Amino acid sequence: MSTEDVVRVSGLCKSFGTKQVLNEIDLTIPEGSVVGLLGKNGAGKSTLLKCVLGLLKPTSGDISVFNEDPWHLSSESKARIGYVGQDINLYPWMKVGGVVDYVGSFYPNWNSNFAHKLLSHWDLPVNERVGPLSQGQQQKLALVLALGHEPQLLILDEPVAALDPAARREFLRTLLEIAHDPQRSIVFSTHITSDVERVADRVVFVKDGKLVYDSPARHPEKRRQAAAHLRKQQPPGNVCDS
Repeated sequence: MSTEDVVRVSGLCKSFGTKQVLNEIDLTIPEGSVVGLLGKNGAGKSTLLKCVLGLLKPTSGDISVFNEDPWHLSSESKARIGYVGQDINLYPWMKVGGVVDYVGSFYPNWNSNFAHKLLSHWDLPVNERVGPLSQGQQQKLALVLALGHEPQLLILDEPVAALDPAARREFLRTLLEIAHDPQRSIVFSTHITSDVERVADRVVFVKDGKLVYDSPARHPEKRRQAAAHLRKQQPPGNVCDS
């Protein structure tokens, strides 16, 4: 594994019983890259990300994260990762500000000022309990918890699915600011091509468990070309362009 590669995936296969969900995936995530993982629901995006995180064990193939097997990832490497999944499970009995402070206590490099700035920026009520928050508010809070320690590898599974268009654009602007750090890598899955165009410098398209398109689109025009290509690959109605 090159020292510039934060993640390397080789020949990854994952099956659940007789159903094969991932089929011979090869992928590298270099340091400082922003990778948009695009595909319709059920394509295998979430399974791929969970294998990279060590939340699922591959059926076959090799994965390395920070030069370690994610299934046996050290606590030091775990502290360098931020993750938001599709299923948000927080602490419904706690207040928003209390959750942020509680989670922050586990990270020696937690940036409390940055976390509370995000709370204010996204209009999250610090003195209200988490339980009654809307789905969109809870997703924003999960993003704050994933970003507060300013991770070197940030993995987001459909991070803006529950956000309205204005909040989604605001989040993507924040993501661009975070991505400005050349030592930080970001991987986010989405089915919204316009999100890829706005943020990603590389586009990976997963279809039926296979990686069918991988474009190192570091120039804005190349990003647009990649997104246009992906639209052609999708049947009408499968990818939202809002």
